[in-house]
Amino acid sequence: MRVEQKEFHVQNLRYVIRSAIENDAKNLSELRLQIDGETENLDREKGEAYIDELGFKQIIKEDTESNSNLFLVVEVNDRIVGFSRCEGNKLIRFSHKVEFGVCVLKDYWGFGIGKNLLKESVHWADLNNIKKIILNVLETNVNAIKLYEKLGFEVEGILKKDKKLSDGKYYNTIMMGRVNG
Repeated sequence: MRVEQKEFHVQNLRYVIRSAIENDAKNLSELRLQIDGETENLDREKGEAYIDELGFKQIIKEDTESNSNLFLVVEVNDRIVGFSRCEGNKLIRFSHKVEFGVCVLKDYWGFGIGKNLLKESVHWADLNNIKKIILNVLETNVNAIKLYEKLGFEVEGILKKDKKLSDGKYYNTIMMGRVNG
């Protein structure tokens, strides 16, 4: 599904949030690879589960055609610096919910990009009769957890010792959800 483009101004940074288009595929492939190498908050090590340009073109096509998927990108000076996806489920029993995921280049943390991607996704979900948004977050990502709670998400469960990070220790994954109505 597509949404209207929106412009934001935060701390002297101007950025645009818009729906992903096919021409974004190459940039998204490169961006995802870079972001995976910048943080351990995500599931992948750099290069794991790599999605090439053709893979992103297919995802963008499917997300554009689906009423239960939303793929947003963030542009700063015509450069994509982050993106988010809401992915629905074709099974009838789960068709009322989507899973949210987000990633932003580390240089652009602190400008409300993740927050605004999530707000736009929540708004889209509310308008499209999606009753629940779910997400997973690493227990050490305290800022994200606070943001999610501020936007109506609640902890629904904890996957204990779910993720092994570079320090060799195991960390919990927190499962969160937001129910509309």
